[in-house]
Amino acid sequence: MIIIPAIDLKDGKCVRLLQGKEDEVTVYSDDPASMANKWVDLGARLLHLVDLDGAFSGEQKNYDKIRAIRKAIQIPIELGGGIRDISRIDKLVNIGIDRVIIGTSAASNPDMVKEASKKYPGQVIVGIDAKDGKVAVKGWVEITELDAVEFAQSVEMFGIGGIIYTDISRDGMLIGPNLDAMAKMVESVKVPVIASGGVSNIEDIKSLMKIDNLWGVITGKALYSGALDLREAIELVKSKK
Repeated sequence: MIIIPAIDLKDGKCVRLLQGKEDEVTVYSDDPASMANKWVDLGARLLHLVDLDGAFSGEQKNYDKIRAIRKAIQIPIELGGGIRDISRIDKLVNIGIDRVIIGTSAASNPDMVKEASKKYPGQVIVGIDAKDGKVAVKGWVEITELDAVEFAQSVEMFGIGGIIYTDISRDGMLIGPNLDAMAKMVESVKVPVIASGGVSNIEDIKSLMKIDNLWGVITGKALYSGALDLREAIELVKSKK
């Protein structure tokens, strides 16, 4: 399991939202590239990047900041938020983004996931946000009737590179991850699964480490608030290998 720090971009700044609400924003930095460098210096091996403007509006407005982050660090970057068509994936891959995350569009347009996975093998990740086991879309505004595990199994057949599974009821709340739901997802698919949402401290990392074959965990607010030390978490995971 690897620890993956998150940077959420809104209006060119590094922010966090409370429960995904666009109007409940905490700004942590005006220089996301410097923040990315900080996480790399502390040992990060993969950076999770979200274009929140893209997620809410469908239009990506942070390309300059994304390019600046790409130029600033050498580790792989995965990016999601507002990726609604192949042309946007092409653009992101062309500026050096290693893995693209398709969320809302994966539910509404699975053929795009299939096409993108064929064009960019191993570079397409499906982001599944769920509440009470049902898939949420459009920046968590809309809860569908799609079962999260069944949906994961359906997109897995397209040759995707992995799944990021977020329990949206816990994201940004620092109340701990939904371990049962995460374990069920990992057991249900063969592709790598990354946990997201709810990590509050080192004890949550220890709990997630008990889930066999969990590939990674994304953490954001816990790092920015100081509740979790990235270097300590990375060293803990390394020590258990």
